[in-house]
Amino acid sequence: MKRRLVEVPYTASLADTMNALIANRVSAVPVAAPPGHWIGAGGSMIMESDKQTGVARKHYIGMVTLLDVLSHIAVNHLDLVAGQAGEFERKMQVPVSSIIGHCLESLSLWTLNSNTSILDCMEVLSKGIHRTLVPVDSNMENVAGVELVEFAFSYRMLTQMDLLKYLKAHESELKGIMGRRVRELGAVSEIVFGVTDTTKVIDAIKCMNMASLNAVPIVEATEDIEEDPSQLINGKDRKLVGTFSSSDLRVCPLSQLESCLHLNIVDFIEKLSETPLHKACNMKNSTKELITCQPESPLQEVLDKVINNRVHRVWVVDEHGMLAGIISLTDIIHAIRDWMLSEPA
Repeated sequence: MKRRLVEVPYTASLADTMNALIANRVSAVPVAAPPGHWIGAGGSMIMESDKQTGVARKHYIGMVTLLDVLSHIAVNHLDLVAGQAGEFERKMQVPVSSIIGHCLESLSLWTLNSNTSILDCMEVLSKGIHRTLVPVDSNMENVAGVELVEFAFSYRMLTQMDLLKYLKAHESELKGIMGRRVRELGAVSEIVFGVTDTTKVIDAIKCMNMASLNAVPIVEATEDIEEDPSQLINGKDRKLVGTFSSSDLRVCPLSQLESCLHLNIVDFIEKLSETPLHKACNMKNSTKELITCQPESPLQEVLDKVINNRVHRVWVVDEHGMLAGIISLTDIIHAIRDWMLSEPA
């Protein structure tokens, strides 16, 4: 949580917002507006105040993620199919404030007090909240749980990945759980929805938007099963061939995004892996370097894979490479916290 806070003003266009996400290699940014004119996401009142006078000068009205931007594009995809000149550019010029809350994750904006204990922080981030703002100098006294109201001179962002990196740095204190199998810990979610390798990018985005998913597994299509490639399918016990994540589009140049929307999803990922931005970000090629584990893998192995590969999920496969489930950052944090609470003081 050492980096400065990356944010965009409420007047920024979607194109500007995408460029900010790409330039800073992040997947979400808070949106700032003048105080007194907006109701924050979920009713939040998170203000940045002047250090000298204490007067509010900025109101964070919501968090916009890559999936919010992509969902906006997907909702309007019929206009894009029509091929009207400049239509995509016009879609990307709408103000970012107009798309806050398109996805479930950005319906609320939370803050954690800087004095919150690690255990309380884990409780928050084990419930599906992926990121929160943390005040550098808080004027609030409440230090337990997430809050919708905060006045501070400046903020930083705390993510699930930040927390797991901290836990990894202190893994000597977690020896009692690191060797435990992930299935034994209940960290494997066996319900996993995916798309096939015949799905188009635009359809994958629409599916993710409807199900509030930031990523889906790509499984091998089979002639034995008749299925609609534009819909989510049950991926369990299917051959895993790749991952499609909203983060993949973070390294897709905006100038190429429109032409990529109707590509086959596997062709798109292959094409993306050759872009300079993809190589500069050192992102994994989802079709060639699947990040997987097995149900009997120790938690230590899974945590190492998450951090070393900078991924937000690990696919669980059986010995034949068939998809058996998924382990998310939420699952890992939840398992570690449960163990910490069960350990004798």
